[in-house]
Amino acid sequence: CRYITLTLPNLATKYYCKSCTSSFSLVSYKGCWYEICACINQTGSNRKSNWMVKLSGAPVVIIAVILVFISFFFFLIESEEFGPVFAQEPDDVIFPLDSDEKKVVMHCEARGNPPPTYSWYINGTEVDAEADYRYSFIDGNLIITNASEITDHGKYQCKAENSFGTILSRDALLQFAYLGAFSGKTRGGVSVREGQGVVLMCTPPPHSPEIIYSWVFNEFPSFVAEDSRRFISQDTGNLYISKVQPSDVGSYICLVKNTVTNARVLSPPTPLTLKTDGVMGEYEPKIEVHFPTSVLAAKGVTVRLECFALGNPVPTITWRKINGNIPKKARLRKSQAVLEIPNIQLEDSGTYECKAENPRGGTAFKGHLQVYTFPQWVRMINDTQMDSGEKLQWECKATGRPRPTYRWLRNGVPLTSQGRLEIVNGDLTIHKVQQTDSGMYQCVAENKYGAIYSSAELKILASAPVFVPNPVRVIATLGKDVSLECKPRASPKPRITWKRGDRRIQPNKRIMLLRNNTLRIVNSSRADEGNYVCRAENQLGSAEMTAILWVKEAMRVELSPIRVEVTVGESVVLSCKATHDTSLDVAFQWFFNQKPINFQQDGGHFEYIQTQSSTVDLMIRSILLKHAGKYGCRAQTSADTVFAESELLVRGPPGPPGVVIVEEITDTTATLSWTRGLDNHSPISTYNLQARSPFSLGWQTVKTDPDPVTGDMESAIAVELNPWVEYEFRVVASNAIGTGDPSAPSRGVRTKEAVPSVAPANVSGGNGRRHELVISWEPVSEEFQNGEGFGYIVAFRANGTRGWKEKMVTSADSTTYKYRDETFPPLTPFEVKVGVYNNKGDGPFSKVVIIHSAEGEPREAPPDVKAHSISSSEIRVTWKPPIPGPGRPRGYEVSYWKDTEQEESGKKQRTVKNETSMVLTGLEGNSLYLITVKGFNSIGQGPPSPAVTAKTRKAPPAQPPANLMWIQEGNNVSLNWDPVKAKDNESDVIGYMVLLKQEGRGHNQVTRTINPSTMLSLPEGGTYIIEVRALSEGGEGAVSSQVRVVTSSGKPKSNQCSVHCLPQSLTWTALLLVLLVPSASW
Repeated sequence: CRYITLTLPNLATKYYCKSCTSSFSLVSYKGCWYEICACINQTGSNRKSNWMVKLSGAPVVIIAVILVFISFFFFLIESEEFGPVFAQEPDDVIFPLDSDEKKVVMHCEARGNPPPTYSWYINGTEVDAEADYRYSFIDGNLIITNASEITDHGKYQCKAENSFGTILSRDALLQFAYLGAFSGKTRGGVSVREGQGVVLMCTPPPHSPEIIYSWVFNEFPSFVAEDSRRFISQDTGNLYISKVQPSDVGSYICLVKNTVTNARVLSPPTPLTLKTDGVMGEYEPKIEVHFPTSVLAAKGVTVRLECFALGNPVPTITWRKINGNIPKKARLRKSQAVLEIPNIQLEDSGTYECKAENPRGGTAFKGHLQVYTFPQWVRMINDTQMDSGEKLQWECKATGRPRPTYRWLRNGVPLTSQGRLEIVNGDLTIHKVQQTDSGMYQCVAENKYGAIYSSAELKILASAPVFVPNPVRVIATLGKDVSLECKPRASPKPRITWKRGDRRIQPNKRIMLLRNNTLRIVNSSRADEGNYVCRAENQLGSAEMTAILWVKEAMRVELSPIRVEVTVGESVVLSCKATHDTSLDVAFQWFFNQKPINFQQDGGHFEYIQTQSSTVDLMIRSILLKHAGKYGCRAQTSADTVFAESELLVRGPPGPPGVVIVEEITDTTATLSWTRGLDNHSPISTYNLQARSPFSLGWQTVKTDPDPVTGDMESAIAVELNPWVEYEFRVVASNAIGTGDPSAPSRGVRTKEAVPSVAPANVSGGNGRRHELVISWEPVSEEFQNGEGFGYIVAFRANGTRGWKEKMVTSADSTTYKYRDETFPPLTPFEVKVGVYNNKGDGPFSKVVIIHSAEGEPREAPPDVKAHSISSSEIRVTWKPPIPGPGRPRGYEVSYWKDTEQEESGKKQRTVKNETSMVLTGLEGNSLYLITVKGFNSIGQGPPSPAVTAKTRKAPPAQPPANLMWIQEGNNVSLNWDPVKAKDNESDVIGYMVLLKQEGRGHNQVTRTINPSTMLSLPEGGTYIIEVRALSEGGEGAVSSQVRVVTSSGKPKSNQCSVHCLPQSLTWTALLLVLLVPSASW
């Protein structure tokens, strides 16, 4: 890494960057130091300039000065000379022949100083732009006008050269995209038997590059749909039909599409007909299209393997990989005729088999898939500068399949092993390099699928010694060692001598000459101040450099307080004071645990305070536990650097205890131990033990022995745990300041088994079928089952008897037990209790409760069943409840059917609770119905009552009232209509119902009358609607047409009037007679 060092007289002293072998300038301005570091990275072909400017507070003046320095550095860098380096190499191009743009552009760009010149090669022959007007150059790009496939198709290579050497680009392939036309010759028809397979040939026209195939059936755009019976190969373009059906008869046209130009062309039609000499019988599959026996694919591409067979019945296609599994990422397409493997990798290589089968037999095909990879660099060569006579060793290495081979170029010319030059695969060695070996070198790694280039420049240095900068000013500290460097630019390496004044310096115990030509002075004193001269000389010349040495008093730094204790949340100030030579400026920097404090990032807690030119403070606010540690203050002058440290102790809640171990476990206790955590400078007073189980809501504090657990203990017993429950435990420490974070949970452990201790709750029962005793309870939670083999003991006895009957219920989830005994009558009282047990023994019983046996289903039918017709579609049924006794009904079921039907085909309706009446609806008019009623409860149904009959009334008149006429005077409306006459199968008219409703209001007014007329009163202004229905024993008849009456402020209005409308010149103030028309006409 070459470096540039800028030295400012009286302001800056040269230091060396630790991050790169360059140097920086440390500039002091008004108590602030500014650091400039420049490193030019010349690794490989990528030249970069990394600039680091570290500012501890930058006044505008200094920033401006730094910008001037950086601009000066860039000027020096831009003036550096170097060989060509490609910025852009040519890429493969596919050029459409039918493109409106008639020019092909092959791109090439290189950087270099002096700027490189370019030339191009096509298929190894240099392009002569002067001899062929179609070729021209713009910068490094090659422009081809009126390009043609015959003359311009091939591989292109760009050459860039300047005075330092020549490099060649990778090869770029120029192809031309086109799609010709199908032959216009008429294609012959194809005739096959039904059930036979057929292949229709596409025979595509000339094209480049790939094309996509599809087939049109009869006419465009009716495309052939691919399925298990029909397949279009994208390899051959042919259409395969495994089993021809009559629906396949027609004309077929092959359509091809160019993937680059999107151009499409259609083939002449191919007719497909059926022979009339019979149907093809079944036959075994025959694979007509398949992938090659050897498939080569580049790593990362998508591979498509085709396999399709003819056969009757239609064959099914299956795939497998020999000696392996088909990759999970693979997909089956087109009814499994295509195996598609995306992003193919080396491990996907292998032998693949497709198999076609039908009931007549099967056949298979195998092919090998081999994945290749283009060469990829593992190690490349880098720009190198050497002195004459040194040994050059370059190694380049690449991976690829097949394994790449290597060749070397110098200035575009192939190299071979001869004389001082040795080539072994990717290794190039040149012994005793000379000036003639300078130039641009390229290592080429290639296999049959591609080649890659790595380029580097070799410079053989030859120059007389030069010192930059000169002179050098060095400030040393009294009593400390000081080093004076001598690093001239020279090639070959120069001979170095040191002198002070006129005398040559002779090494002794205090003054030493190191191997790198540095002069080292041990335990420097004021007497060592002065000028030291380094002389460098080689066969090309000599030069001298003067180092001016000043020796200053050592700096002292006082940091206070040295040790301080605070509590979490408090604040503290650390003060750093430097005593130093007044001729030198001092810069400060604060550290926390050896790392610089970032005041922007941690500004919420840290603040840098400048109190005096030689004193700074560090304010630490709202202290947290993490702020405990070592705080350092570094004071730096151009002479020396002094570092002082102070310790900050932070008192706070304890840290989490160490690993919690379960030492011993019983059925209700766990012995726990843990390691002591940090007390954070405040003694731990107590520990809190917490447990978590699948049945708890998070972590819960558990009782302990002893209680409390004091801070000097590291074990305790958790008590009153539940048996046979899996627990995790953790420990939390507390001190005078607060409670700390919990420890990590222990491993899960299960307490030992024990006899159950919790009895079932809410024992109850009842209901059930006749002669049954039903007992129910709430199950005991798994948390309280205390072991495996948990179950229930159900004990019961008839009231007044002595012996208990006990039954075992083995399921822990059971909630019910049913006992049946034909001997006890309904509603017999029983004493019942339910206990628990597990593999360890029997647990407690619940309290004894009284439960009655089931009363059974109803025994008697409801009496006094009556039925009468309400309308043509409704019958009301009433009954009385049966005599009270066992088997009380909880509801009633009414069955009804027509006298012309069977009872089984009838309908049923149930009451809500114990109602004793029901209205049957949806019945047929003028029909006789049979009706029975039976009671039911949760046990079953009782006997039905004897059937009663009821006949529905005739249907109401279907003819609505007609010829409605009305006369309005003020707010009164006189309305009349033609009487409705019922037909023989309809109920007689017994009156009329008039409905008056106001639009926008929910209230309706109903008027009943026996006459075909009525008088209505309109309450207020608005729009009213009037409807009329006939009334009969069978119900309401059809509705008439609507009358719309509009009034405003008591004055009648009308939008329309008929021929019966009175003239407005009459003396009536508001009299109107209207012949009613249907409302749709209003």
